[in-house]
Amino acid sequence: MKIRELAKYWEHNAKGRLSPTGHVLHLDMESAARLAALAEMYPKRRPEELLGELLGAALEELEASFPYIQGQHVIATDEEGDPLYEDIGPTPRFLALSRRYLQDMNSRTDESTH
Repeated sequence: MKIRELAKYWEHNAKGRLSPTGHVLHLDMESAARLAALAEMYPKRRPEELLGELLGAALEELEASFPYIQGQHVIATDEEGDPLYEDIGPTPRFLALSRRYLQDMNSRTDESTH
């Protein structure tokens, strides 16, 4: 989700699944004031939820901003038959690490519910 889409999302008050892991976050004064303003504008959302969604949107945008670095291996062809090369930039590593951590978190969650 793009950051610019969050306000519309908050208006509809949809909620996602939260991680059981808590994080302590110290904000600079200006960010804290902005968070307080958002919490007042969207009273159905707790500040922690707003922060989580903001961070999630920022991480998606960060992932999208990683540069594509063309590797040497052809992994597919496009609709015109031109080769598509593997990405050896930071995106594949970020995605692999993200999947690994998500799998670990899901495993811990599953173990704690049994």
